[in-house]
Amino acid sequence: MYQVLYRKWRPQVFSDVVGQEHITRTLMSAVEQNRVSHAYLFTGSRGTGKTSCAKILAKAVNCEHPVEGNPCNECASCKGIDNGSIVDVVEIDAASNNGVDNIRDLREETNYMPSQVKYRVFIIDEVHMLSTGAFNALLKTLEEPPEHVKFILATTEVHKLPATILSRCQRFDFKRISAEDICKRLKLVAEKENIELTDSGAMLIARVADGGMRDALSILDRCSSFGEKVDETLVAKASGIAGREHIFALTETIASHDTQGALNIVASLYQDSCDMERLMSSLIEHLRNIMICLSVKNASELILASESDIEKTKAQAQSFTVETVISCMDTVNAAITDMKKGAGKRITAEMAVIKLTTPALSTDNASILRRLSELENGTVTVTKKASVETPKPIIKEEPKPEPNEETPVNKEPSVEAPPIPEETPEVNEEPSFESILNTQAPPEKKAEEVTEAEAVSEGVFKQWDKVKKIISQNNPILTSFISKSSAVVSGNVLQIKDANPILENFINQKEYYSLLENAVKSVSGNKYRITLFGKKAETEIKADVPEEEESGLDAILKKAQQLNIQISEEQGDTL
Repeated sequence: MYQVLYRKWRPQVFSDVVGQEHITRTLMSAVEQNRVSHAYLFTGSRGTGKTSCAKILAKAVNCEHPVEGNPCNECASCKGIDNGSIVDVVEIDAASNNGVDNIRDLREETNYMPSQVKYRVFIIDEVHMLSTGAFNALLKTLEEPPEHVKFILATTEVHKLPATILSRCQRFDFKRISAEDICKRLKLVAEKENIELTDSGAMLIARVADGGMRDALSILDRCSSFGEKVDETLVAKASGIAGREHIFALTETIASHDTQGALNIVASLYQDSCDMERLMSSLIEHLRNIMICLSVKNASELILASESDIEKTKAQAQSFTVETVISCMDTVNAAITDMKKGAGKRITAEMAVIKLTTPALSTDNASILRRLSELENGTVTVTKKASVETPKPIIKEEPKPEPNEETPVNKEPSVEAPPIPEETPEVNEEPSFESILNTQAPPEKKAEEVTEAEAVSEGVFKQWDKVKKIISQNNPILTSFISKSSAVVSGNVLQIKDANPILENFINQKEYYSLLENAVKSVSGNKYRITLFGKKAETEIKADVPEEEESGLDAILKKAQQLNIQISEEQGDTL
């Protein structure tokens, strides 16, 4: 009868366990020195060797001829434990035996001496599934079991175990197996099983397995059933990571702010019975891959995909910034959370893609950072708005009469008065966020290009480039608004020319004004009042600020003074 690869190639000695040398070396030494504890706890992710090590340890403590801490696998005890004929080694599934009565039965069994081997070994798998009462029933036996009893507990969720259980066991944490170690093991198995496995195929299997040897052998078993060479393409097809073109297409619509295209993709996938929650999960996974490509150099080692998909992801990442990706991931994650609460999945998915393709709809910090980063990288799409144009005058040309003595030849065409346009209601439409920030500053005029007349009348501030350099080192946002500007000096006022108009909002804030003022002072040695070119200086602005309103009493006294009415101090106090 055919036996699946992960069972056929289960480790039989500690030396066969891959990637857990820190554990196997300790257990081998304990067996060799006869210092085996009464209770062990093996914890770690799936497929990392917990149950295999538990069975090897059960054989090792009962082996008649151990070899450097490893079971010999030749004696009657080892063979009996392997084929299940020795009942003194008991493997219990805590998921289906999690009640107090099951643990009571186990406690009664510990009182009996082993019949065929030296120790009775109880392996409790998925021990975190035990109920609270079952844990309490196990405590005393686990702390002080009979000398002929050994407990080995295994779990993938150690955080669910009570501290009272943890304190009674020697704990060993199994790590995820590295992709390189999985590759070596896969090539060994493929060679022994006459499976043609390529290096790229083995590496992709190792990445898909996510640190679990059992998963890796299961994927290899599935791929070998095709009867073909196991390469990267076949592994991608068999493991279900192929056919992600719709995710790349949807991400492309996000980069180009194509709301119509994104909604069409969602509608098409919904029509094909695609689960919207799974679509959002795949999308956030793809966005995570883009984030990795933008953040690290060795992205291939951290992305679970084929080499061709990794190259496509790297190319697509050039259309994004890290701020944009993180904002998109927040939006998709919120959509997944809403779907789990029972909201309409298609509607939630459509709302999500509209937010992704129209960042102006979101006002949270992540979305604002996304829009600023897109502005800095020149990827903002500004929607054009209809403008009201003034009607042009209609020029009507009269037919040219035949030249004669009475009619001059060069007669000007008559110009009719333009029709009076109907009153158009005033449109107080606020400009969009992107249109304000995307206001293009006039082209930079270099200092040497300034005419002599301008230099004399305005006093070009030739050290402005040094000021900009200082600002760029302290505040990149402010730098983006003055990068193409110049400056002129008039008296003790420095005016910034050709700057983005939005800079005025920053100058009005004390933090940014002080930064500019200090930078100018550090390069020139003089303290100037700073404003935009054509705007009033600081002192003039303050002069236009209306004075505080006078109180009623002051107004009466002032009016009386104008009318030459004398009011004594006593009368004023009375008022």
